[in-house]
Amino acid sequence: MEPFHFASGRVPLLVSMPHVGTHLPDAIADGFALEARPLPDTDWHLPRLYNFIAALGASVLIATHSRYVIDLNRDPTGKPLYPGASNSELCPTTLFSDAAIYLRGREPDVQEIDTRRRTLWEPYHRRLSDELQRLRAEHGIALLLDAHSIKSEVPRFFSGRLPDLNLGTADGGSADPTLASGLLALCAAETRYSSVLDGRFKGGYITRQYGLPSAGIHAVQLEIAERIYMDEAPPFQFDESLAETLRPLLRAFVGTMLAWAEARR
Repeated sequence: MEPFHFASGRVPLLVSMPHVGTHLPDAIADGFALEARPLPDTDWHLPRLYNFIAALGASVLIATHSRYVIDLNRDPTGKPLYPGASNSELCPTTLFSDAAIYLRGREPDVQEIDTRRRTLWEPYHRRLSDELQRLRAEHGIALLLDAHSIKSEVPRFFSGRLPDLNLGTADGGSADPTLASGLLALCAAETRYSSVLDGRFKGGYITRQYGLPSAGIHAVQLEIAERIYMDEAPPFQFDESLAETLRPLLRAFVGTMLAWAEARR
């Protein structure tokens, strides 16, 4: 299984989906605890939810392997995203519920983690970086939308219910503030959904690493509460009716990013 699926687009936008993969190599799956085998913390169905992306001309980068194999949105050195808070590792050993992913004694050792980093993490990030550089060279500006989703209630990471739409720009460090404020205003105007900018989720490693506004690269993470487009309980079914209600806003979100970039070319 290749580390990712990639399609190059014609507009200055790359959509990255690092947590949608469900592939588990047999040697790794054999060491999984029963609770981990359904892959409950996957960013479920995002390629289906964003089924309009290719038609808009955006480049798309989609991970194939489960985030339990390696988390493509974490620092390769293991540095935590949110110091002082609960964090998941580069090669996670616990579910979001804090249950163990691996059977006792089957956790990845240092050598195995390094192998996964070299064969999965590094190829994904090379492709991501190369495409952003191509977009900037071709269009004079590059946009990155890092697409995620999560259960609306995960006590390990946040109390209460998460807002429906969580925009992250690393506290303004990864994208021009006029882009961020325009996207937040768009979301806030859709009253059926709640939204926040740089709340609990400020953007992961990808947003923080590649968003360089001074160099013409602007990165935004969008973390969607799964309850607004799917069933959050196993078997995690997609809800087409909910998705059809949400998609116009997502299309407008992407359209706003592209219009902003076009005005600055």
